Amino acid sequence: MAEVQVNGLTLDYGTSRALDGVSLVFPNGQLFGLLGPSGSGKTTLLRCIAGFVFPDAGTVMIGGEPVERVPVEKREIGMMFQSYALFPNMSVADNIGFGLKVRRVEAGDLKRRVSEALDLVQLAGLGGRKPHELSGGQRQRVALARAIVTRPRVLLLDEPLSALDKALRVEMQVELKRIQREVGITTIFVTHDQEEALTLSDQIGILRNGRLVQSGPPRELYHCPLDRFTASFLGDANFFSGTPEGPGLRLADGTLLPWPRGAAEPGTPVIAVRPEEMTVSARQQTADPGRCLIHGELRNVIFSGPTAVCVVAHGDQLCKILVKNSELGGIPAAGPVSVSWPAERSMLINQ
Repeated sequence: MAEVQVNGLTLDYGTSRALDGVSLVFPNGQLFGLLGPSGSGKTTLLRCIAGFVFPDAGTVMIGGEPVERVPVEKREIGMMFQSYALFPNMSVADNIGFGLKVRRVEAGDLKRRVSEALDLVQLAGLGGRKPHELSGGQRQRVALARAIVTRPRVLLLDEPLSALDKALRVEMQVELKRIQREVGITTIFVTHDQEEALTLSDQIGILRNGRLVQSGPPRELYHCPLDRFTASFLGDANFFSGTPEGPGLRLADGTLLPWPRGAAEPGTPVIAVRPEEMTVSARQQTADPGRCLIHGELRNVIFSGPTAVCVVAHGDQLCKILVKNSELGGIPAAGPVSVSWPAERSMLINQ
């Protein structure tokens, strides 16, 4: 197990800059998620750590040792690909033990370690099957077992759950975190799924256009985003622009949204708020010093099982408010509504 550090990592593909001075620390033993839209550089960063590509500038360090010019087979990396890349003609046990065989591990030790890996991923007794005889979730476990059986210092996962359906993906999120905790290995995984990143990660790094936008624990990034991109990419958010004015932000329609409690008058012209922090009411409420309040027109109610999303027009913008279905009885199908939320739940962000 080892800490991974990248410092000033830069890589160009022709005229396109895939990585632009990325610096990050992946703490020893933690599960670190790399999140970003397509083309953001997250997979390229993973491949630089693995050794599949070499950066034009910057350093990669594993366990305090620079490795950016060390070939992939000598970095002690375990890698799991999106497609799993299992050998279809080999048994499950042979797939898992392939890396050990290449390393010329003695037969008895190889068999024991493969058996331990099968137990860890809860596939004991299935070592003799071929990959096509397994379910998608089972194949995913085989690929994970193969990646960790060599006892690498770092485990790299590229979109590890994207090939699974939603129900199985949620189940495997729990399993992946359990296995990572049991093994205690430093794990870096790439995902485009915000919910998956929040569920699995001890820390998250968000990339955009080859640059690191923000990194930190999931709760910190979710509740304290630095800019509009992070706020909207990691979950959903409503944004209100205006002019800072004494105790709050003055919107174009004259509404004053009070600053969060204890905040000095900031220079930011934008307040963001998560949909689940807001409440909607058919009653025309009056302003409260401790709450933000806007008035609008309810345009739509989108049912989604245990919750619903109320779409409210406020001026020329549409706001989304997440409510429990049990609360829908007091909300009209359409018409004027009041939307409010605690001022302390407002997020002050850069544009």
